[in-house]
Amino acid sequence: MKGEYKYVIVGGGLAGASAIKGIREHDKDGSILLYGAEPHRPYDRPPLSKKLWFGKKKVEEIFIDPPGFYEENGVELRLGVKAVSLDAKAAELKDDAGNVTRYGKLLLATGAAPKKLPIPGGSLSEVCYYRSLDDYSRLREKAAEGSSAIIIGGGFIGSELAAALSANNVSVTMLFPSPYLCSRVLPKALGYAVQDDFIKRGVRVFANTSPSSIEYRNGRFTVTASDHRLFESDMLIAGAGVAPSVELAEGAGLILGDGIDVDTRLRTSDPDIYAAGDAAYFPYRELGRRMRVEHWDNALSQGKLAGENMAGAGKEYVHMPYFFSDLFDFGYEAVGEVSSNLEVVADWEEENKKGVLYYLKGGLVKGVMLCNVWDKVDEARELIRKKEPASPKGLMGWIR
Repeated sequence: MKGEYKYVIVGGGLAGASAIKGIREHDKDGSILLYGAEPHRPYDRPPLSKKLWFGKKKVEEIFIDPPGFYEENGVELRLGVKAVSLDAKAAELKDDAGNVTRYGKLLLATGAAPKKLPIPGGSLSEVCYYRSLDDYSRLREKAAEGSSAIIIGGGFIGSELAAALSANNVSVTMLFPSPYLCSRVLPKALGYAVQDDFIKRGVRVFANTSPSSIEYRNGRFTVTASDHRLFESDMLIAGAGVAPSVELAEGAGLILGDGIDVDTRLRTSDPDIYAAGDAAYFPYRELGRRMRVEHWDNALSQGKLAGENMAGAGKEYVHMPYFFSDLFDFGYEAVGEVSSNLEVVADWEEENKKGVLYYLKGGLVKGVMLCNVWDKVDEARELIRKKEPASPKGLMGWIR
């Protein structure tokens, strides 16, 4: 089947859904087709490892828009169908259902895919590389009280799921190669404090530990660690990071970096093709470098702006996206460059529980983490944008 649309969006996540709103702000009638590889209409991903597990949201509440939204806005949804090739010269897209679609403007909101563990058993279908609503449904069904889970990885998804499963009376064991939880973003003292809290709550934590093989027999997992210790469980969740989904862009000959290379208006090397969300490698103006941001706020903001620009708005992406996490009673919001490799100045009201962390490079504040301090993200953005030399003493009490 052949078809033609003024706007085609590849990606049924938040960036793709937000692009619809951006387009419709400037073009009320242009035809829109949205591809979603999953069978579900667009939904928010953060609740999958947070609020759904704590009874703060129901599954039906995580969908971005009601079913009638798409028909009302003249959007055709092609769900459960994957775009498999892109011919940029012909402005045509082919999908795995045999359709060939011509577009006027195209958005690649293809997101990112979990990295598989490069060990024997790492590609077993029973290993859960947690990413989707279907993953949540399968895990929720298995996560009965008294069951057990091994989580490989101590980053965002691993730590959030460990907290979520433990709070649901699942016996959780964590294995990860770094010395403490969330070591990429948390400074040492805070990381160990968070880890100690996990241990006090019953999570078995094995830091500096890597898996060497995984076996699945008779409904049970056995993980052999690099030091030959054995761990067994009913469930196995792997959080080994993600890689941007760039196959369509690469096949079409678009320029790639650490993702799909875009300019300040989110255009790729082809002026009729845009990219937004987890796969977009964009110029982060306030940090003075290109990067990808794999978080909710970036997908929301980039998707909308890409949609506006597809419809002719000509805007530049200058938003500073924030991200957040919830680990039992410790929650934070953060913005900018938040890396434990930077100099970190801590301003605690209650040590390792409530306060503000400032991440400095060359004497300038590059990132801010607000630990159990809420509604201060705009103040954090303002501080980073100032680009003025900062001293530890001068930062004390700056954000309260």
